[in-house]
Amino acid sequence: MPTDVLMPQMGESIAEGTIVRWTKNVGEPVDRDEPLFEMSTDKVDAEVPAPVAGVLLQIRARAGETVPVNSVVAVIGAAGEAVTAPAVAAAPPSAAAEPSPAGTAGPAPPAAPRARLSPVVRRLAAEHEVDLSAVAGTGNGGRITRDDVLAHVAARDRGGSAADGVRGTSGEPGARIEPMGVMRRRIAERMLESRRTSAHVHTLFEVDFSGVAAARAAYPDGTAPGYLAYIAKAVSEVLAAMPVVNASVDGTNAVYHEQVNLGIAVALDGGLIVPVVKQADRLDVGAIHEAIKNLAARARAKQLAPEDVAGGTFTITNPGRFGSLLGMPIINQPQVAILGVGAVEPRPAVVGGAVVARLRAFLTLGFDHRLIDGAVADRFLARVKTALEDPQWLAGHRS
Repeated sequence: MPTDVLMPQMGESIAEGTIVRWTKNVGEPVDRDEPLFEMSTDKVDAEVPAPVAGVLLQIRARAGETVPVNSVVAVIGAAGEAVTAPAVAAAPPSAAAEPSPAGTAGPAPPAAPRARLSPVVRRLAAEHEVDLSAVAGTGNGGRITRDDVLAHVAARDRGGSAADGVRGTSGEPGARIEPMGVMRRRIAERMLESRRTSAHVHTLFEVDFSGVAAARAAYPDGTAPGYLAYIAKAVSEVLAAMPVVNASVDGTNAVYHEQVNLGIAVALDGGLIVPVVKQADRLDVGAIHEAIKNLAARARAKQLAPEDVAGGTFTITNPGRFGSLLGMPIINQPQVAILGVGAVEPRPAVVGGAVVARLRAFLTLGFDHRLIDGAVADRFLARVKTALEDPQWLAGHRS
C-alpha cells in the first residue's frame, strides 16, 4: 500500500510549513529516514525524512509552496504501484449552491477567504493592510498562502501586479531580479517588525580579554572553551541578577522570566537562526561551550527541533568571528535586549602608564528603551565587563 508523506507539525503553534526543496525526484528510490524534503516554518528550518522505504511515486506540493500541517505532500510506494488521485476537499456549508434568479441551481460561490487562512497569513495581511479578496491563492484548493500575500505586497509596492513575478518593473538594464528565499523573507519580516516595535538604543563597552586568553591557555590544546562561552557565562549570571534585562514586553506589561535562556545567533547560507541554550546561568563555561557547538552544528545540518529555538529570553550575536569590530544589532522580539560581540584582537592599550598590546573587543548592548533606561543598560554591560576582566571570576569558572 502506498504511504502518504505528511507536512509535520514542528511545534504546537505551527499551523503550516513551506517546502523549500525536494531532495528526491518522482521515480527515485528512497530509504526510510533518508532526507526527503526541506521545510521552513516561522520557528525552524528542518530536513524531513522519509517515513518508509520505497519509491517516490508522487509529489503533491511543489517547492516554494506553503501548506497546512498534516497535509499530504508526497506519496511513497513500490515501483509501478498505482496512486489514487488526491481527494478533493468538500466545500464548506457556506459554499453550498444557491438558487439562481431563474430558479435553477447556479455554481457554488467561492468559500470565504478567511476560512482558508492560517494565523501567519492573517497576521501578514493585517500588518501590510492587504485586502485578501484581491489575493489569488496558489495553495491547495486555492488556499491563500504566506507567499501569496508577500508576492501581492511586493507587486503593490512596485506598482505592478503579482503576475509580474520576477520580471520586475524597474527597467534597470542588466539587472537580475530574483525572489527572496523563505528564510530571507522571514528575517526581513522580523527585523522590520522589531524596528517598528522597540525603541532601539545602543551602548558600547570595550573589554580586555587578556585574562580570558590566559584562562583558555591553561587547557590542553583544542579543549579550551571559546571566548563566546565565557561571554555567555558572564552575561547569564548578570541577567539572573538584573531581571529587567532578562525580560520581554507584552502589550503594556513587562514579563520577567524566571529562567535565563540564551539565544545564540548562528549564521547559515542565506540567513541565520537563533537556537537557545536553556538555563545558561546554571551551566559552567565548558557546558555552555559544548551546548553552543552542538546547537550550531545541528542548525547548519537542518536538524534543530522546534524546542531548540523556543523560549529565548536574551540573544547574543557574534559578528566578530567574521572580523567585524562592532555592530548595532536589532532586538530579537519579544525580548528587550541583545548583545553584539566584536572581534577579539590585539589593540593598543594604556596599562600602568605604558602603551602595550592587549587582547580587546567591543561589546554592544542593544536595548529597548520602553523598558530599560540607559543607566540600567550601562550597569548591565559594566558588570559583564568586570566579570570578564576579573582573575578571581575567571579562576572560579575553570572547567
